[in-house]
Amino acid sequence: MVVEINDQNFENEVIKSAVPVVVDFWAPWCGPCRSLAPITEKLSEAYAGKVKFCKINVDDNQANARKYNVMSIPLVLFFKAGVQKDSSLGLVPESVLKKKVEALIQP
Repeated sequence: MVVEINDQNFENEVIKSAVPVVVDFWAPWCGPCRSLAPITEKLSEAYAGKVKFCKINVDDNQANARKYNVMSIPLVLFFKAGVQKDSSLGLVPESVLKKKVEALIQP
């Protein structure tokens, strides 16, 4: 399950998370974002309990969009222990995201 987050709970959901977190910066009007959603949903089920998947609407939550220099969407950021470890810009194949998630869960 992909959790919808906002600027108010970003720190608790992402930075303070006990597990690695994948954050999808998106907007409802963005076609590639809508195409990416089923991929992140599928990966969230595959990695349930190991990785948390979140999405944040950049139109409604501009503070974190600015903080992480979101210039284009979809932008997926990968966090571990509160630190951004990787990113993925644009609509990419599932295999690309899966590889980055696998790297995130390595000890």
